[in-house]
Amino acid sequence: MVRDPAQPEPATEPVSGTAPAMASPRLLRQQWRDVTFVHWAVRPEQVAPLLPRGIRPDVLDGCTYVGLVLFRMVGSGFTRGPVLPWLGAFLETNVRLYSVDATGRRGVVFLSLDTDRAAVVAAARIGFALPYRWARMRFDAGDGSATAPRTYTARLRRPGVQACSRVVVRPREEILDGPLESFLTSRWGLHTTRLGRTWHLPNTHESWPLRRADLLEIDDGLVSSVGLGSAIADGAGDPRPPDHVAFSDGVSAEFGRPGLADTPRGGTRR
Repeated sequence: MVRDPAQPEPATEPVSGTAPAMASPRLLRQQWRDVTFVHWAVRPEQVAPLLPRGIRPDVLDGCTYVGLVLFRMVGSGFTRGPVLPWLGAFLETNVRLYSVDATGRRGVVFLSLDTDRAAVVAAARIGFALPYRWARMRFDAGDGSATAPRTYTARLRRPGVQACSRVVVRPREEILDGPLESFLTSRWGLHTTRLGRTWHLPNTHESWPLRRADLLEIDDGLVSSVGLGSAIADGAGDPRPPDHVAFSDGVSAEFGRPGLADTPRGGTRR
């Protein structure tokens, strides 16, 4: 179903902390743990050229956001069957944008996903056309307590790209549960380009339990490595402090079957 440009764009679906029903089959399951969200507010026109065809920036109060998201992946595997040995657990840091497709469906667009598993990089690039990159990565949870500092480090190993990152946060006990948190985390799919077409890959998970976090240190080159350095720069050209930092112990997620991004959930393409 190709939208008639003379017709108004479909209304953007409301932000909801409850995942919509996801059609079968469910293909993959994962757990995202020790998750740190670092976000910068930017103008929509600064990121629009980086989105897939037919996708526009999602906006809250006139701004969209650039996200740097750091976490541990555990329990990865097919929905039916055991967790994948070795490949089912790895570190990941991604740079993402917030998107709306031609049907009004909200999602995220990953500009990079860096991990320490070369086999995961290959599988994700071939199977889902996701921009995974191989990196040396480490994670330190301090003494393991709820408010202990978390340290994430990464250095890209991909030939031709030189970038590294070090982020240290201290989670607080204070819960975050406002409109911005819902906008950034109530996302039930991703948009990507494969074989010249724009696709939507749905997912489902419980609502994120978010806590405020203090940013103790950030020295990041991953955001700049995907062309967003100027978007998060201050007037002098240096990276400005993030506008939002949060931490979550994590959620469990499942992914469904991908579909074309101009086809509504449950619809058919004509």
